[in-house]
Amino acid sequence: MKKISFALLLLFCFTLVAQEEYPKDAFRPPMDIPIILAGTFGELRSNHFHSGIDIKTQQREGIPVISIGDGTITRIKVSLWGYGKVLYIAHQNGYTSVYGHLQKFSPSIEAYIKKLQYDKKSFEVEVFPDFGELKVEKGELIAYSGNTGGSAGPHLHFEIRSSISEKPTNPLLYGIDVADATNPILEKLFVYPLTDKSHVNGNYERTQVNFSRESDGTYLADKVTALGNIGIGFIGFDRLDMAANKNGVYSVELSINGKIYSLYDFESFSFGETRYINTLVDYDYLGRNRQRIQKSFKSAGNNLGIYKELYNNGKIDINQGLSYTAKLLIKDYAGNKTELNIPIEGIKNNDIRSREKETTENYVIANKPNNFDLGSAKVYFPTNTFYEDFYIDLKKGNDTVTIHNNTVPAHRNFTITFDASKYPKEIQKQLFIARLDSKLQPNHTNTYKRGDLFTTRTRNLGTYTIARDSIAPTIRTKNFKEKQWLNNYKYLSVQIADDLSGVDTYSATLNGEWILMEYEPKRRTLTYNFDDKIADQTQCVLKVTVTDNVGNENTLTTSFYRK
Repeated sequence: MKKISFALLLLFCFTLVAQEEYPKDAFRPPMDIPIILAGTFGELRSNHFHSGIDIKTQQREGIPVISIGDGTITRIKVSLWGYGKVLYIAHQNGYTSVYGHLQKFSPSIEAYIKKLQYDKKSFEVEVFPDFGELKVEKGELIAYSGNTGGSAGPHLHFEIRSSISEKPTNPLLYGIDVADATNPILEKLFVYPLTDKSHVNGNYERTQVNFSRESDGTYLADKVTALGNIGIGFIGFDRLDMAANKNGVYSVELSINGKIYSLYDFESFSFGETRYINTLVDYDYLGRNRQRIQKSFKSAGNNLGIYKELYNNGKIDINQGLSYTAKLLIKDYAGNKTELNIPIEGIKNNDIRSREKETTENYVIANKPNNFDLGSAKVYFPTNTFYEDFYIDLKKGNDTVTIHNNTVPAHRNFTITFDASKYPKEIQKQLFIARLDSKLQPNHTNTYKRGDLFTTRTRNLGTYTIARDSIAPTIRTKNFKEKQWLNNYKYLSVQIADDLSGVDTYSATLNGEWILMEYEPKRRTLTYNFDDKIADQTQCVLKVTVTDNVGNENTLTTSFYRK
């Protein structure tokens, strides 16, 4: 009956949403501090669009987080990475609000989730409470802001999603007031020749074009001479009031002689398409320069649904003897805009710097599966791993293989399989597949072992090797010493680390009874809160066991006193 009732409720919610898009007065802000953003919706991130807004929390943790409306908690998750501690609240108008990177939940929710953690004997848990089991009211305290999960600093990650489609929508659409009186900032302009017969300013390659500010506040680019099919890209950002962060822009429009060729914005997108961000940016330039050029044209493999208008995929056909004016219009959500005009002359240039095509012995056809034998390893790319065909650079080595480089994105996981038969079985237990970083340091990848074959699945091109980890993790007490009296202590802290394959699992007992120790991998700390009231003896024995990703194990046994 619960499932039927919930389905009917969702249908009712869908009707409400269809009747009134983005209600401006239904929700309140999720915090009672000034809403200053460190990140905007749709912002360009590594392999994904930002699915919410990041609200600054005055560089500290523990600020109250409030439910934006009446609703019921439908999901609670505690994880080491991602959103860390996160709450999901379904509201009666068909939307779900999401609150991530929390330090802790409100007392009642904290007690609910801690019971589950002790029942499962696990810090990482995920639960979907029955609909209506955990109701909250608009303005009710639900949590405190933090820095858990993949957060790089204290803030609240906040989302509003459709309860039906689960598509995130821009939270600023719902009337959240964010001060922004600054126009988006344009840093660089690029023009692309898109075919073998196209050229820009006597060049077959991506070409940077200078521009200057006009007296009316618009920008004017230097004249571009071109022929054939070309595209336009830019590097830019938005800056909001009272924040120095370089945030993402809201919309990008390209028009040619007054006709719109491309218009997209970040009103909403689906999680299923977010990795196609790698077709919206110039991934080659990103890999080489660590800056994202945002394209106004649609490249091969681009299945994004963010486009409001699109003509000729945003690509411009330049004919000899004709003049064109391209206008690039960049806006933020508040409506502040930056306008750049680009004069283009269709001129054939016979003195063109030739394009040097990079070729290798191996060629990947994107819409077919591709297998390569690299001696010590084999690589398999499923169909549509990549967005387009290209020459792939593959290098064989002794237990090390290089699979191209970071200038080409992979959309799907591919597999790398090493033959480890030359190693004794005892040593094989300590081996894993690692990806070498720019400093040639090995980073553990999930390694599946089947006999002598070691396999990993990844979407990262680069150099991979077989690495060995024979050293167990380290464990040491952090805020107390052996046999110390801890009467006034609120918590215990232990530091753990594994510098090669990384920490896989840990467990802790106090006087032989399992205890919850919260793991913060960024600080490499395990923390036990004395409020759990398990330390009910004068002399307490703490035992912590940590295992790394290849099975090396270490145990710390220590004692302390407490009344």
